[in-house]
Amino acid sequence: MPTSTAASLQIFPPTLADAEELLAFESDNRAYFESWINARSDGYYHIAAVRAAIEQAARERDNDVAYQFLAKVGGRIVGRVNLTAVVRRYFNKAALGYRIAEQAGGQGYASRAVELAVREGFGAIGLWRIEADVRAANTGSQRVMERNDFRLYGKSARSMRMHGSWHDVLHFERRRDEEPSSFDDVDALLPASQR
Repeated sequence: MPTSTAASLQIFPPTLADAEELLAFESDNRAYFESWINARSDGYYHIAAVRAAIEQAARERDNDVAYQFLAKVGGRIVGRVNLTAVVRRYFNKAALGYRIAEQAGGQGYASRAVELAVREGFGAIGLWRIEADVRAANTGSQRVMERNDFRLYGKSARSMRMHGSWHDVLHFERRRDEEPSSFDDVDALLPASQR
């Protein structure tokens, strides 16, 4: 159950107007994020690179390849959530990923951001299946998956190399037909600017 503050979290596609705040978000949380994922190149941490990444995200959205969102509370970026690697033919699926600022952790933001991305994925985007991979050591992300009704369907032993070591990965899934409620009225869940 998200906190009342987490309940106010909304997701928005990134725009060029977000570039400076997004750069600050990524820079401020760089060490924390890199403790969980492989590092981005130093070249990413410049305003021109962030603007280019936002423009690329818009092209990917237009081409139905990936859907990136900024998670905001009170207009402030507290995280990111993405539906990437969209495959329509045969599968109609995407891969879920997210990251929440270190100072914003433990407040329900990750669960809420994933909830909204799933609603968007099964609603307006029209996906059938959403998959997520979680390192076995990342118990926090496992709880986020469980809170959002993802089901564990497999484990890959020593399948992800990070920080010079191999790690086990857990595979989660959620299908639209397993939904406890309808997403036909997804517009009611989105900010007015996204309707």
